[in-house]
Amino acid sequence: MSDAADLIEQLHARGVTDGLPVVPPTRGLVDAMVAAAGHGAGDLIASVAPANGRATVEKIAINAVMAGCRPEYLPVVMAAVEAVCDEAFDLHGVSATTNAPSPLVIVNGPIRARLEINSGAGVFGPGWRANATIGRAVRLVCLNLGGARPGVVSMSTLAHPGRYTYCIGEHEEASPWESLAVEHGFATGESTVALLAADAPLGVYAQRSRTPEDLLPTLAASLAVVSHHKMTHWGDTLVALSPEHAKIFGDAGWKKADVRRWLHERLRWPVRELVPGVDGGEGLPEHVLAKFADPSRETAMIPKFRSPENLKIVVAGGTAGRFSAIVPGWTFSKGSNLVFRRIR
Repeated sequence: MSDAADLIEQLHARGVTDGLPVVPPTRGLVDAMVAAAGHGAGDLIASVAPANGRATVEKIAINAVMAGCRPEYLPVVMAAVEAVCDEAFDLHGVSATTNAPSPLVIVNGPIRARLEINSGAGVFGPGWRANATIGRAVRLVCLNLGGARPGVVSMSTLAHPGRYTYCIGEHEEASPWESLAVEHGFATGESTVALLAADAPLGVYAQRSRTPEDLLPTLAASLAVVSHHKMTHWGDTLVALSPEHAKIFGDAGWKKADVRRWLHERLRWPVRELVPGVDGGEGLPEHVLAKFADPSRETAMIPKFRSPENLKIVVAGGTAGRFSAIVPGWTFSKGSNLVFRRIR
């Protein structure tokens, strides 16, 4: 066995991989990665739950090397690690839940093009080194520094492939609107990451829709089944519109806020339809039902999402094809929130 192959097997034996082979983090590769950070090797970036491992620049660099990152990707990885460790993200819950979320990295700004982070055709799929390795590096940090080992701490019943890697760019050039980052207060020239604790994408096929009034009910029907068809008061969830679908709204003069308001208004149901055991075992929790004298007759409307602003809209994907996607967040009451960081 060659020395390189032996090192790969040693890393597998130590349990520091995601199941796929990793690049052995030799001193030379790690030093080159650290040199791109703009920080000292020992500088602390974050404490990674649930094990509270110290994510120093050097330790993040080691995981980035193992993931296959180029040195110039490290500032993106560092910003993503800082975001995922923000209390608002709730990495402890994300890592330990029996549910399936994984940190989704969304990149905006000039660095997206500079690093060739894919935001176009096949945006959620393979083929782009930056997307694949940046997302993988974040997951390896969660595993190796946060202790999120599958079957030990990470108890997800099913998980999903995004737990290998989950990173996209927003196709800003194809959008009729401001980017996700600009919408949340960042300048156009700033590069940012946004982190969402996210399930796998749910494809939305709408080939014949040519107007917002045609397209919106289809999007709403897919959003209605997030978590389950009677879940309410859900939080941050991504609506990834393909350029062709986004153009339908842009050509009609619709803004993001218009889309969000329409969907939020449509996605409401009367209490009487949300009683557990009515059209399915799930429904409103007991403490909510207790507010109504007779829930089985109550007509008060309960929203699927806590507010229109919980619907986070991005434009992503190729310019051919009327397909979009819903990416549910892990955002029940007091769950995870979308978190941003500047890339420095």
